[in-house]
Parts: sequence; structure tokens; C-alpha cells
Amino acid sequence: MRWSQLHIPTLREDPADADAASHRLLLRAGFIRQLMAGHYSLLPLGVRVRAKVIAVIQSSAGCIGGQEFLLPSMQPAELWEKSGRLSVMGEEMFRLRDRKGAEVVLGMTHEEVFTTLAGELSSYRELPQFWYQIQVKFRDEPRPKSGLMRVREFTMKDSYSFDLDDAGLDASFEAHRGAYERIFARLGIPAIAVEASSGNMGGSDSIEFMCPTPAGEDLVARCPDCDYAANLEKATSALAPVADEPGPAAPQQLATPGVRTIEDLDKLHGVTADRQIKTLVEVIDGKLTLVLLRGDHPLSDQKLLDATGAASIRPAQPEEIVAALGASPGSLGAVGVTGLPVIGDFALRDRRSMTTGANIDDVHLTGVDVARDISVGTWADVREVRAGEPCTRCGGSLELIQAVEVGHIFKLGRKYTTVLGVSVLGPDGAAITPVMGCYGIGVERAMAAIAETHHDDAGLTWPVQVAPAQATVILLSTRDESARAAAATLYQDLLAAGVDVVLDDREERPGVKFKDAELTGIPFRLTVGSRDLADGLIEITSRASGEKERVAVAAAVGHLRTLLAR
Repeated sequence: MRWSQLHIPTLREDPADADAASHRLLLRAGFIRQLMAGHYSLLPLGVRVRAKVIAVIQSSAGCIGGQEFLLPSMQPAELWEKSGRLSVMGEEMFRLRDRKGAEVVLGMTHEEVFTTLAGELSSYRELPQFWYQIQVKFRDEPRPKSGLMRVREFTMKDSYSFDLDDAGLDASFEAHRGAYERIFARLGIPAIAVEASSGNMGGSDSIEFMCPTPAGEDLVARCPDCDYAANLEKATSALAPVADEPGPAAPQQLATPGVRTIEDLDKLHGVTADRQIKTLVEVIDGKLTLVLLRGDHPLSDQKLLDATGAASIRPAQPEEIVAALGASPGSLGAVGVTGLPVIGDFALRDRRSMTTGANIDDVHLTGVDVARDISVGTWADVREVRAGEPCTRCGGSLELIQAVEVGHIFKLGRKYTTVLGVSVLGPDGAAITPVMGCYGIGVERAMAAIAETHHDDAGLTWPVQVAPAQATVILLSTRDESARAAAATLYQDLLAAGVDVVLDDREERPGVKFKDAELTGIPFRLTVGSRDLADGLIEITSRASGEKERVAVAAAVGHLRTLLAR
């Protein structure tokens, strides 16, 4: 590669609309360009990084027996209808009709298609199978942002295991977990394995690999004193035991004019948030439902989805609330309510002397005994944990860190093989439904995560294994014939030695070349200048450390290969 022939449109100023460091630097260094919101073109350097990320993934997948497929992005909607996910995916799924009127979708994921192919498996002797692809996915993301972090069109490595029984799935899951840990280590991504929700994929035993970064939109609860870590949608914490004083024989009305919030009740009547019962009215799969939490605890929507197995949840509208309970938000409660389902958070179980709305505007009830006065139909963990709460494993203080998901593995079970009719003959000739696992990595998001964690004020600092080139040879003066010849010879010798190298032979000032080399993050810079050549030397600079050393021209190739091997 010669820089003079490459399209590397570097920018000297930060783009105004780029928020994340990876977004800003990938644009400035000429790796990506936005076509429209959530859709990016990868330029030549970006394509090279993407190819190297994919090569790392393919290598690790192959080491555990993964077989690569390539499946259609466009899929029949009826396949998703069979699995029950056509309606669950909602507006995030791109849908269209072909010229014959058939409804088709653009794949967000490929469980249904891979499971359909698994219908050709016939015997237990063929299991386990590890199948994967690296394919473009589509998601009608409502708020694309942060460059490659949140987009509407992206490349995903999605992998699926098919096993005879749960013990086999456990082994496959651990094999993929180990492979993913090796992948992220090789990519230079400091990924943390955290407990997570499987969401609309279904299944159990879900682990996300999260990369800490200020640009991340996920929060991870992590204990610094043990190995506990979980996505905020899954995290739990230990709450201090509470010894409530006995209350009155029945709840007592308290006039609360003007009280509309938890804070109002605390400020105006001295009832602290931890002694209040917050009543949320949610529409869960079309049915009005009361969800109860301690006043100072926020609701986790994903935990509520997981606890109910619902396809859809939304807050009730004010008119729906008044029609059902006879009061407006701010005075709501579940005491005496029998016609609606009631879900209570575990933190309220057996609490006494609590305060809640009376379902009469501007009136609350004090002295509420949850077990006595409220008909809770379902108890569940539906609250979000907060920083500083005790770890359930060791009692340490949980911390919340921002992170971005770079990988996700979970056990699907028999959800898809059952509904799509996949079975194999077991050792005794009886039909057995295989059990599945699912394992994914976002390729471009991995690129962004690497950029988020490998950069400095001057630009990107790619790890060697994914850099667009391992080294750049910079010719300081194109007018010096001996320097030109030395640079060309060094470039050819590096190529012959298997080094991925670019020769910067542009008619530009040395400062421009140095800045571009730093901005694009190529790991090593070999500078060929007239002054050093007079002494038979060139300068080798490490992009990551900034260390410089002068070595003999004849020894340069071997010395660089040693540096790369490290």
C-alpha cells in the first residue's frame, strides 16, 4: 500500500456532531463516513480493521469446531410468526412486501433460519453442532448515535449450538464463553462478563460481555470486592433488614392536599421515601396491572418483562388510571384493590406501618400492613439496584459503571427447535428435540470499542492485531533520491517479511505525515530521513508508547518483527 494511492480523507478538526471518542476519531482518521442516521460507509482503512476483527473471530470460532454459514438477510415473515417473535420485535424490525404481496423482514438475528436448517439433522450422532455466520443485520433503531455504537445496519457474528441435552448445552456454553474471552483479549477489548437478561431472544443463563467506556449507554453493577457483575437490567443487591414497628389495626386516612410525588409526601408530611409504597399502573399485554415498589426504588422495565414473560409493557394513560382506580396519579394505592393484578417487589414483602395512596385524590393511607391490606398476586424482583447497595455475594459496596455491550451469549433451550419442529433420533430410536445456545458479537461495535479504549490526544492507537497496517514507512523528503530508494527498498523488504506496511510517499510536509500516522493509529512508524541515512540509520517509533530508537537500516526489518512479535 502506498499512501499516495489510498483514499484516507483525514480531518484536522473534530466533527461537530460526533459525541463518543470512537465516533470522532474514526471520522477524523478517515475510517468511516455517515450516509444517513445509523448507516455508515466503511472506507479502505475501516474495511481493513473490520477484516482483521473478523479474522480473530473466525480463528477462535474454528478452534472450538465452529462451521461458518452465510444466510439470507431477507427472510419470510411467516417464519418469525411461527416462532412467535414477529409481533414481539415491534417497530425495530424492518418489514416490507415483495411484488407478489408476500410479507418479508430484514433479519435482526437468525435463530429461526438456523433452526430451519437444523431440521436436516437426523441422529444424535450428529450432535453437537456449532454453526455461525458473519452477516449484516438490520434494526430500525429509533435513536442512532455514537457512530458505530448504535446503528441501524451492522455486521454480527451470530453463533448457534445444537445439543442433545442440557449437559451438552452447558459444555457448549462454556466452550463459547472461553472462546469469547480469548477473542476480546486478542482484540484488546477489556470486556467484563456480566449476568444479563435474555430479552426477546428467550432462554436462560445469559452473559453479556461489556466494555467499560464513558460512551456506553448501559450500566453495569459491579462489586470491587468479588467477581459479581451484572447488567443493571439483571443486577440484584442485598437490602438491610428492616424491623417495622407494629401499626394500627387498620390503615388510617391522611389528608394530603397538593401531594403528587414521593418527594412531596416526604417534604410536607415527613414520610420518608423508604416508608412509602409507590404504585405504578402498567398495561402488561393489554391488561391493566398495579406494580408496587418501595418509594425510593426505581422500576426496571426489563425485570418486569422477565418476571411476567410479557410481550409488551407500557405505562397506563391518565384516563385509564382514573377509570380503573377513581383517582389521579399521586394518590394511587393497592389497598383493597381486588379487580386488578398486583405485582409486588420483594423489598415490600411483610412490611408494616407503610404509607400509600388511598385511590382518593389528595388522600393517603398510613399504617399499611402489606400482607394484611394488599392482595399481591405475584412477588418478584423488579427494582433497579443503586450504587452503594450491598453485594449479594460478599456484602461489598456495589459500583455502577458505564459500558457498551460487545458480546452476548445465552442458552435458548428448546424454544425454537420445538416450535419449528426439529428433532433427531436418540440412541433408543425415540425422537429428541435438540437444545440450543446462541452467541453473538457485533463486529463494527467491537471496532468502536477498541477505538474507545485505544486512543490518546493525537488519535487512535490500534493494537497490532487489528490495525489497518502494522507499520508505516515515512519518507521525509521525496526529493532526496537516496532516501526515496532506501524507503522503497525498506518497504519491499517488509512486505517480503510478511509485515503489513504502508509507504507514505506523498508530496507532503513531514509534520502532515507524522500527524496522519498518529491519527490513524498505525502501531509502528519507520522514518527514513537524509540525516539518519547518512549514518546508516532509520528511526522506529512506537505509536502506543511513543518510544523512539534508531536502528541500522540493515537490521530494521528484523528489529520490527521482534517488536511485532512482542
